Amino acid sequence: MVLIAATGVEYKALRRALPHLSIVRTGIALSALREPLGEDVVSCGLAGGLRCDLPTGTVLIPREVRRPDGTVLHCDPELVECFSRAARSLGVEPVLDPLLTAASIVSGAERRRWADQGFAGADMETGRVYAARVAAVRVILDTPQHELSPAWRRPARAMLDPRNWREAAWLAREAPRAAALAARVISAAQGIAPEVRITGQ
Repeated sequence: MVLIAATGVEYKALRRALPHLSIVRTGIALSALREPLGEDVVSCGLAGGLRCDLPTGTVLIPREVRRPDGTVLHCDPELVECFSRAARSLGVEPVLDPLLTAASIVSGAERRRWADQGFAGADMETGRVYAARVAAVRVILDTPQHELSPAWRRPARAMLDPRNWREAAWLAREAPRAAALAARVISAAQGIAPEVRITGQ
């Protein structure tokens, strides 16, 4: 099984919690992916929240994901159940509603539009994965009440703009916490249902 993480924050959280697993840093929207991922892939890390009732720190384990082309990825039911049980073992009730994989950061009216269609959160990676078994463990970071600038698609450039520095301080605090929670859910799953073979390669 391969775990994928888009950013350094997400990758480091997984590597600390799960040093023995195969972890690939893919870049945002899989932009840095150069090799096939294999047949069993778990997309891990952060998501943007689309609904006002889902605060920062909400664990999202979707049963299905809307791909950028409009088709639907059905997540592996066994993995969804395993990770859901793992989250509950940590005292966290996961949200199983659909995830949107978007072409860019979703904000403003776009959040409301997708929330009205039943989506709980958005990322830029999961729906781009094609494998026999796919699942996602995502923790909501930004929300309708706490928007992020689209500039953060290019973090290094965003940091050069003083207008983004207040957001940067919030991200420095909240993003590692959210990424660590996603990693903890994956780690807890190993003891919950070892039969799903969440093991290293």
